[in-house]
Amino acid sequence: MSTLDRARRSLKAHPLALDAAIAAGVLLCMVAGSFVVPKDGHGVSWGVRTPDPFALLLMLLGAAALVFRRRAPKTVLAVTGGVSLVEFVTGDPRAPVAMSAVIALYTVASTTDRSTTWRVGLLTMTVLTAGAMLGGPLPWYAQENLAVLAWTGIGATAGDAVRSRRAVMQAIRERAERAERTREEEARRRVAEERLRIARDLHDVVAHHIALVNVQAGVAAHVMDKRPDQAKEALAHVREASRSALNELRATVGLLRQSGDPEAPTEPAPGLSRLEELAAAVRSAGLPVEVARADQGIDLPAAVDLAAYRIVQEALTNVQKHAGAGARAEVSVVRVGPHVEITVLDDGAGQDAAPGGGGGHGLLGMRERVSALGGTLTTGPRYGGGFRVHAILPVETRPETRSGTRADTRCGPRAETGPGTRTDSRAQRRTTAPGEPA
Repeated sequence: MSTLDRARRSLKAHPLALDAAIAAGVLLCMVAGSFVVPKDGHGVSWGVRTPDPFALLLMLLGAAALVFRRRAPKTVLAVTGGVSLVEFVTGDPRAPVAMSAVIALYTVASTTDRSTTWRVGLLTMTVLTAGAMLGGPLPWYAQENLAVLAWTGIGATAGDAVRSRRAVMQAIRERAERAERTREEEARRRVAEERLRIARDLHDVVAHHIALVNVQAGVAAHVMDKRPDQAKEALAHVREASRSALNELRATVGLLRQSGDPEAPTEPAPGLSRLEELAAAVRSAGLPVEVARADQGIDLPAAVDLAAYRIVQEALTNVQKHAGAGARAEVSVVRVGPHVEITVLDDGAGQDAAPGGGGGHGLLGMRERVSALGGTLTTGPRYGGGFRVHAILPVETRPETRSGTRADTRCGPRAETGPGTRTDSRAQRRTTAPGEPA
């Protein structure tokens, strides 16, 4: 940084010192100008005339007032205008005291609005010009009197131009700051949505596979002594479920890798094409599942395909954990017009597989997935016992939908009325507190 730049920054940091320096410069110019003496009305020449002491006093008062021009611009303008009027009436030859009034008028114009500049500028120009024409020793049409009008007009115009430029620059800076804030907010929103989506996937993977592992491990522990072959088969299912969980976790966590990290897995996300594999895994855990599909030949978008698979996965996990022994499940996938409908039913008695378990986020995750795609979700107990999960997803996804921002009026629990309607603790827990423990 050069010495000039450092000096400029130091003066900007101390405005009073800057104004004092400007006042000193103006005083020097006024004193130097007082030595200019007209020569027979034909040009000017530098004389050796000493300025009148009273004129020097007026110049000193005008320059001293400029030190406070930022704090009280209108007061300083009144003071400098007053000393200028006095000089117009008494000075012969005239000293350039009006220079201080021009600087003060510039300050008023640069620190106020345009209407104030017009009013104050016209008033100052009229008063000073009239005083010079009517009260001075020179004829009213003298060049010096017209110069007063010109210089005061220049001061007001220059101050207004500087104020306008400052306003434009400030508006540009504010727009740039708003744009920066908007970009940051948009980036934070996208990061939050991505974190929510990854958290949903992690929950679905962990909740489903760990539930299978828990069920099969319980079976193995129960039959270990009496039926070791069945225990061995259950442990094989545990190994298979844990391997699937690890593979899906690896694929999901791969999304969080940085650019310099090893390449993430490239296998496709699970979809309805793996529905039979999912049903087979659930059957091996002891839950009979029937799958009916009427969507052959449909090419679903990747987001819809993944959401449909996760909804079925989470619904079957909830059946395993809460439907009780002897429950059966039915899964249907049907194409209806521009939508695909996924229905998961069970006929469980509502016995909790994990008594005292806390509420989780299973149904909440389903709702968020469906809402993000612009679909609807209905969950609730069935007439005669059991539970029903019904999701309607659009085949064509909307281009931009914020996850969780559009409330679905049909996502709330809906229970059918009539004899045999279930109102046990399972139904209350799964409808009043959406979500299941992971």
